[in-house]
Amino acid sequence: MTGIPRPFDGAVEHSIRAGLPPTTARVAQIAAGHEGTLGTDGAASAREHLLDRLVGLGPLAAVVADPGVTDVLVNGDGVVWVDRGSGVQRTARTVEPQDLRPLAVRLAGLAGRRLDDAQPWVDGVLPGGVRLHAILPPLAEGGPHLSLRLARHHPEGVDALVRLGAVSHDLAVVLRQLVTDRVSFVVTGGTGAGKTTVLAGLLAEVDPSQRIVVVEDVRELDPSHPHVVRLQGRGANVEGVGEVSLVDLLRQALRMRPDRLVVGEVRGAEVRELLAALNTGHDGGMSTLHANGPQEVPARFEALGSLAGLPRHAVHAQLRQALQAVVHVERRDGVRRVVVIGVVVPDPSDPGCVRVVDAVVDRGGGLRAGPGRDRLLSLLPLVATRCGWARPC
Repeated sequence: MTGIPRPFDGAVEHSIRAGLPPTTARVAQIAAGHEGTLGTDGAASAREHLLDRLVGLGPLAAVVADPGVTDVLVNGDGVVWVDRGSGVQRTARTVEPQDLRPLAVRLAGLAGRRLDDAQPWVDGVLPGGVRLHAILPPLAEGGPHLSLRLARHHPEGVDALVRLGAVSHDLAVVLRQLVTDRVSFVVTGGTGAGKTTVLAGLLAEVDPSQRIVVVEDVRELDPSHPHVVRLQGRGANVEGVGEVSLVDLLRQALRMRPDRLVVGEVRGAEVRELLAALNTGHDGGMSTLHANGPQEVPARFEALGSLAGLPRHAVHAQLRQALQAVVHVERRDGVRRVVVIGVVVPDPSDPGCVRVVDAVVDRGGGLRAGPGRDRLLSLLPLVATRCGWARPC
């Protein structure tokens, strides 16, 4: 433990051998006992140095504590980058290269996951809800790479999304009615666009008497609702056994009497089970999906369906009844905002297939009706037709 005075170092080593893990309180206690030999400043310096190396987020604790930071990225050279909403920026903070792998391994342990040469990557959730991804060389060049995603907002309903600036007051009426009328939809957008935040806010609008079953690969959704059951996948161990996939979890979820079935992110063969469920009475289901626009959704489902062995026509046949709307989120100039609600309609140019068309658009200056307006109003009969976008052209 380079840089730590030997008396302090030895006391910590003795504590660990005695079965006492190096917690913040334990390190502070040891430091207080060595102020006589190290002095107040010396003990404080050794304490901070050791906390960085052995406890919690260590050298990343300060940047994670910044309330404006949503992503922390550490490259193999130890340079720390952050995203405060306006793109990734380099910080003055660094992690010593020799400390980077021990930090990654320790964080993986805090997430209840294994990270070593036999399992050189990890995806998990740290205490407090921070999502962790880490990958080791030689898969990553130059050294271990760490990525932390921080869920800064846990919106308690659509009104909270309005306060965050993610939803306009006019669009809030439509979104709330989507949930109330049990419309099945996906929230789409690019990486970091705010899909999970929006979905969590919409789930908070679900009637408290309803049971929500959430299926995720790695837990991210934390909706404010009194009856949420969370199922989380598990990777295979080093022997290649023990995997629990989202396909497995969706099959279990269907046996748990869900009033609302939610897939945190659909991105693989589980799309088959999700579409089947939404076609067999489990209306009002929700999910997120990576897509750059609502119109891309059918093609994305086609690609995911192929992973499950579903031909294109079968995917579209399922989509026709399973999915009714698309809520699209964009991130522009650091602001994450719902900008389009689209609807699923038959594709006149491709019989038997569906497409997604804009029903209402909100890119500033008020709501604007799209070609799917009438279809959306048929799904939401209680939406006030006095709204300008809802009036017949």
